[in-house]
Parts: sequence; structure tokens; C-alpha cells
Amino acid sequence: MAQSRLQKLGEYIRPYRKTTALGIGALLVVNGIGVYIPQLIKNGVDTLQVTFSFSQVVEYAVLTLVLASIMLVVRMASRILLFGVGRQVEFDLKQKIFDHILTLEPEYFSRVKPGELISRATSDVDNIRRLLGFAVLSLANTVFAYALTLPFMLSISVKLTLVAIAIYPVMLFLVRMFSERLRTQQLRVQEENANISDLIQEDMSGISLIKIYAQEENERRAFGRLNRQLLRANLDLGRTRNTLFPLLGGLANISLLVVLALGAGAIADGAISVGGFVAMLLYVERLVFPTALLGFTITAYQRGEVSIDRIEGILTTQPVIKDTPEAIALDVHEVEGRIRADHLSYTYPGSNAPALDDVSFVIKPGETVAIVGPIGSGKTTLANALPYLLDIPQQQIFVDEHDITQVRLQNLRRAIAYVPQDSFLFSSTIRDNIRYGDPVTEGMEVEYAAKQAQMHGEILNFPKQYDTIVGERGITLSGGQRQRMALARALLVDAPILILDDSLSSVDNQTATSILDNLSSGTNQKTVIFISHQMSAAAATDRIFVMDQGRIMQNGTHDELLKQGGLYQQLWEQHKLEEVLQ
Repeated sequence: MAQSRLQKLGEYIRPYRKTTALGIGALLVVNGIGVYIPQLIKNGVDTLQVTFSFSQVVEYAVLTLVLASIMLVVRMASRILLFGVGRQVEFDLKQKIFDHILTLEPEYFSRVKPGELISRATSDVDNIRRLLGFAVLSLANTVFAYALTLPFMLSISVKLTLVAIAIYPVMLFLVRMFSERLRTQQLRVQEENANISDLIQEDMSGISLIKIYAQEENERRAFGRLNRQLLRANLDLGRTRNTLFPLLGGLANISLLVVLALGAGAIADGAISVGGFVAMLLYVERLVFPTALLGFTITAYQRGEVSIDRIEGILTTQPVIKDTPEAIALDVHEVEGRIRADHLSYTYPGSNAPALDDVSFVIKPGETVAIVGPIGSGKTTLANALPYLLDIPQQQIFVDEHDITQVRLQNLRRAIAYVPQDSFLFSSTIRDNIRYGDPVTEGMEVEYAAKQAQMHGEILNFPKQYDTIVGERGITLSGGQRQRMALARALLVDAPILILDDSLSSVDNQTATSILDNLSSGTNQKTVIFISHQMSAAAATDRIFVMDQGRIMQNGTHDELLKQGGLYQQLWEQHKLEEVLQ
């Protein structure tokens, strides 16, 4: 698993390997100058002990200042390069995640909460950015510091060097001991963050409902509970980090104390020169910072490991519904609108009872068919199956005798305009919402679609008419206005097949009937599937399917079904009783 995570990091960084190599090369130059400066000071101290000269002091000081300045500039360049790579990878991952999410079917989003996806696309991607910026820089700097510094230390005194670095195996043991705990605690923090994100998003979307039912206190308590869980997770992680990192820093500084303690005796014995002792102190000091920084690098890596797993959890999810290699390209202008279902059956994952059970029918081109039935009878499942939003088997639904599972998804969904129960609107203008399916459409076509949906007159009464902002999810509009806006959006794309899934429930029967009459007449007559509980509007259609328990129980015109009796007659009588009671 660890190797696969490293391979993933390699994949993320591969497009920017040249920039990464330049940044690491710059770090090598920095460390090369860094190990030379103590040697320069060593030579200066030893030389000045023999023959002191003020001009030599100035010469050594100026040379050291120049080298330090060069080192500063090159170090800045390395940070810009490596941190820039982290930012580029962050950009790529966010784009990749968003692009991949668009390929997934709606069923995936019923399993994975939006807050979880947002957390992965933001905080987890940010963790990887830090890993590929700060952590790579720190790790490369540590490797170069040890690789270049130790040979010079050994050349001054093998004994002092070995004593100084003897403490480092203990540090590595501590790192390994705390590693798994850090990873587990970091995962918990990120999961709790996702839970809070999900609650905030849900509450912001349902704020009206919270107000209506006066549930502010309950939501406050729910948020407080999740916030406390996040606090506990952060405190646990903080305790672990604040135990490990000071230990690492303290152990690293022991090396410096050891050199100070033993170095004086070595000078007295003539084992090393005063300049060598000063250089040794500088070299040990050089190793203290990267060694202490090791703890922060570990944290970045632990966060990155968890985040890689969480991000790859999205990217490795393959869409169940996708184009097959031999998918048929369907010309929408040639689609007549004939629909056939042949023993269609579908069961939702995790359910035992089929939502659709051996459904068969034929709908002729240009025919308007209503589908009625009690709640839970399978009407919406059928509506979702027709544009291939559900993973239905092959050879069960056909459009113009083409198996929809073998048609290119883009072509199929261009041929079927679908208005679902939830009339979702974007927080944009009325014009942009209507022309969402065809963003370059001109104003006259937008207005014509609105007229067909019986919405044009009301739009003209808005302050900015078609340029009025509807607010998030169309909050500034009534239910009926939202539904007719969604219908206008579907009509604008002028698809030969139109599916209305209870999308006129907030519109009165007279308006709904008028809209259906407009759709079923004229030169651009569409095949319309009208799913509704509005029996008066349904009665005016060409044919009616009566569904119950996933099956089509009756099929015929309004008059034919009334003669048959059964479920349709019960629904009609219930409708007439409701009209009387109103």
C-alpha cells in the first residue's frame, strides 16, 4: 500500500518532473555552499591563530557574506520551484476530480454525501499540495544535508561525529513508533471535517425548513456534537504531535551538547584544531534543523497518505453507466420518438423487491402518454430508466429500435429532455436557467420556450424580467414557477422525446392541460411521457399507463380505463372526491 501511494505521488508529479528536478538541484547547490562555509571559517580560524591580519578577517567575512547571499537566493528559487509544483498538482487534482465526478451516475451521489466530496476536493487536495511542496523540499534538504555534511564531520573527527549522530537511531525509532498513530488520528480528523462540511451544506440548503419547524436549537446541538468530535480528534492529534516533535528536537540538540562537552578535551589533546572544533559545532547545528524538521515532514506525509487514499477513492470509482466501445452515434434530428420497453425489470442495489417488474409497452412517435399510479409504484424509476440514468440490462429499452445501452450517452440524452420531480434551478438569471441546455441560444428562442411553458407573462412582471436572478435553487420563485422554468429549459433543447416526472404538480390542472395540448400539437410534435397525480390532465392524453408495484396494470384511453374499472377507476373517483372537498 505504501508503495502504491508513492507511485501515485510519482504520477501526480510526473508532468512537472523538470521543474521538480530544478528545485531539488537548487537545494543541492544550497547544501553544497552550506557545507563549504564552515570549512571556510575553519581555515580562517586556524590561519588567524598563526598570523592574525585584519585584512584577512575582512576577506573571510566578505567571502562568507557573498556565499551566504548566494545561498539565500538559490534557496528562495528552490522554494518557488517546489512550492509551484505543489500548486500545479493541486490545480490538476481538483480539475481531475471534478471532471471524474461528472462521469458518475446519480446513484453514486446517493451513497456519498456532498460534504464528503467537498472535503476531499479541498482539504485533501491541499494536504497533497503541502506534501509535494513542503515535504519534498524538507526531505530533499535533509538527505543533502546528511550526505554532504557527514563526510566533512568525519574528516574533522570520527569519534566526535559518531558520538554526535549516535542519538539519531533513537529518533528514527520514535518516528516509526508514532507513525501509525499519527496516520490513524489524521484520518479521523479529516473524516470529522467532512461530517461538519456535510451538515453545514445540508442546513444551508434546508434553512427554510429549519425555520418553519423551529429546529434551530436541534441543528445547533447537532453541529455542536460534530464540532466536539472534531475538537477531540484534533486534540488527540495535537497531543501526539506535541509529544513527538519536542522529543525529536530535544534529541537533536543533545548532539550539540555532546560536541561541546567532548570537543574541549579533544582540543586540549591536540586531536582537533580550534577551527575544526568551530566547524564541527557548525556542522552539528546544520543537522539539528533538518532533523527536527523531520517531524513536520512526517506529519505532511501522514496527511498526504490519508488524502491520497481518499482522493483515489473517488478517482478509482468507475462509472457503471458509460459509452461502450461500439456505442452507436445517434443523430437527434433523425430520431422519430418511438419508445419500446421489452420485459424491463430493475431492482435498486440493496433491495429485494424489484422497482420495475417485467414492464413492456410501445409508445408511438408523437404520442402523449400519461403514467399514473400510487406512490411507490415505479413511475419515477421508469422515468429514470428511459434516459439511461439507471444501470438497466441490455435489450430492454429501445428508442427507434436502438437499444439505449448501446447508444452514445450524449446522443441519447440529447434526444430525451427530462424534467424530474425536483425542479432544480441554478443561482443565475432566468435567461441562463432556461438556456442551460444550450447556452448560446438567442433571446427569441428563450422567450418562445417560456411561452410554451406558460411562464412568459409572469417573467415580464419580474423587476429585471429575463435578467432576474432566481437565487439558490430558485428560492425567489414559487413552486409552480420553478416547475415551469424547468419545463421551459427542457423545451428549449427541442428534443423529440419529453419526460415530465410529476413536474407540473404545483401547476393547476387547467394550466397543465394547456401545456400538454401545446406539446401534442403543431409541426414539432413530441413524444411526451407525462407522469403525474393530476388525473384531469392525465385524462386528456392519448393513452394512460396505470402502474402499481412496478408493473403496468392497465393501459388505454381515459374512457377505456373507466370501463375496465380496477385501479384507474379508484384513482379517478379519489380525484373527483378531492375536487368536491376543495
